[in-house]
Amino acid sequence: MSPTLVLSLVAGYFLVLIVIAMLTSRGATSESFFVANRNAPWYMVAFAMIGTSLSGVTFISVPGNVYGKSWSYLAVALGFVAGYVVIGTVLLPLYYRLRLVSIYSYLEQRFGYWSYKTGALYFLISRSLGSALRLYLVAGVLQLAVFDAMGVPFAVTVVVSILFIYLYTFKGGLKTILWTDTFQTLAMLSCVALSIYFMSDALNYSFKQLVTSVRESSMSQVYFADFRDDKFFWKQFASGMFITIVMTGLDQDLMQKNLSCRSLGEAQKNLFWFTPVIVGVNILFLTLGVLMYQYAAARGLKLTELPQLLNLKGTLDTDKVFPFLATTQFSLTAGIIFILGIIAVTYASADSALTALTTSFCVDFLNIQQYPEARQTRLRQLTHLGWSVVLIVIILIFRALNEQSLIDAVYKAAGFTYGPLLGLFAFGILTGRQLRDRLVLPTCTAAVLLTLLIVSHSVEWLNGYKFGFEILLLNGALVYIGLLLISRPADAVPQPANLTA
Repeated sequence: MSPTLVLSLVAGYFLVLIVIAMLTSRGATSESFFVANRNAPWYMVAFAMIGTSLSGVTFISVPGNVYGKSWSYLAVALGFVAGYVVIGTVLLPLYYRLRLVSIYSYLEQRFGYWSYKTGALYFLISRSLGSALRLYLVAGVLQLAVFDAMGVPFAVTVVVSILFIYLYTFKGGLKTILWTDTFQTLAMLSCVALSIYFMSDALNYSFKQLVTSVRESSMSQVYFADFRDDKFFWKQFASGMFITIVMTGLDQDLMQKNLSCRSLGEAQKNLFWFTPVIVGVNILFLTLGVLMYQYAAARGLKLTELPQLLNLKGTLDTDKVFPFLATTQFSLTAGIIFILGIIAVTYASADSALTALTTSFCVDFLNIQQYPEARQTRLRQLTHLGWSVVLIVIILIFRALNEQSLIDAVYKAAGFTYGPLLGLFAFGILTGRQLRDRLVLPTCTAAVLLTLLIVSHSVEWLNGYKFGFEILLLNGALVYIGLLLISRPADAVPQPANLTA
């Protein structure tokens, strides 16, 4: 595939996004930037959330991971359903009752200043790391497909990619993103479906043969045998449930979209329609993964012997397989569709993440709502630029350090950084106790460090047990126990009314 062609596609794609941004950001204010004036149609929010929830990690890593982990990720996707039920029935009613802009301001009303800042701080760490990892993925694909051949350094690719996101989001914020993410979700879903079609056609599969081939493949296995295995079904299911609760329900990024709906009822309708769709889309990605390796085998490709697909340890880097096949083995049309798909899904996630980081920092740390609108605009745009720079730095650091599949990297990082949010919100909702507020940050930090120690030695300490995505559960439980130790009965301190579910 010609680098000039790919570059033209990327430029044309971003031109469309900038046009959408220009049309939707007219008359934008801080309220439209943060919550789209609380007037977004539920069906638009539901559709836009698909692209935001998935990201380039799903597009690349979930299909790639079937090589070593088969369909074990299906259990995670099914766990999403239970997580969304908790969000829709417990968290959304709480957020709407308090009319929150930043969901972490709940912690201030429930516990106090330091609890609030701790929750917001861990969100900023979590989302900046997660978004940087996702952007690293698409920057790597663009580097492989375009910029390596042109002699452009990876750092330049990263800066240009994030600059484009800044340009179409800095003014309109969420009001713009609901439109751009709707467009990008449509592009992404079309690309997945067409990629499956093109590979099935190349293998001469009918639809029935496609289903049979995937079902009978050893790569579609789900693991129930050994609970110590990090692929064990019920561990993965529980992890998927709690990952959803924290990475959607306790995450300003996804909740910012839900809070833009006109009412609680519409927000719940959005979430419950979105739930079966997101599970179905993940099944499509797993199907794509099995098909991808069958396609490579049919073409006589020994992926584990190709130097460009190996990591520093000399083993297959499964995150590179789909990009390699799409840019070197697929037809020109299929390759173009892949490039558009990976760009669409990654930027649908990254643009809303950048907006959420800006929102949280402005509301939670700058207290931006106390200023006149003109000053709010200046502070908001400077903050937006600042977070763009932070993402660039994190991506370059990750480029130098990463050796593992990105789907593992993202969720394992989330286990450590979202654990304090899970513990704090669970303690606030499930108990009526108050906290010694100044001890909250050191308590949460100690729990993260203790989790890291346990996970690092689990094989020798816990009879061969390997932690997977359930790192989050361990961390959240340790935070909860720590908060219990620094808590006191509610009647010992005056408590604001109606803040517990």
